Amino acid sequence: MAVTVTIWHNPRCTKSRETLALLEARGIAPEVRLYLKDQPSAEEITEALQLLGQPAIALVRTKEAAFRDLGLTKDAPDATLIAAMAEHPVLIERPVVFANGKAALGRPPEAVLDIL
Repeated sequence: MAVTVTIWHNPRCTKSRETLALLEARGIAPEVRLYLKDQPSAEEITEALQLLGQPAIALVRTKEAAFRDLGLTKDAPDATLIAAMAEHPVLIERPVVFANGKAALGRPPEAVLDIL
């Protein structure tokens, strides 16, 4: 049975491009979700965090201007951070790869190999 692999991808991000290339080099043609255009819902972000086994802050790009502009902090409640990521997907760290009922953050890109 073929495994479906999905990547939340930003083509402008070096790590995201490297992760996609790594998957393709292994013969994997992932479903590519351009998450800046096809924004994940708060529920999808919550599910991703559960699969990652991480708190919301682990998926937030804290150096983005939006993080500061929205008045967010690293100790903000998960619900606040998840809502902010759903509303402003630029805040989502990338890439996130989903496979086999698991998720991995492609930082470094090789980190996603553990879930394949």
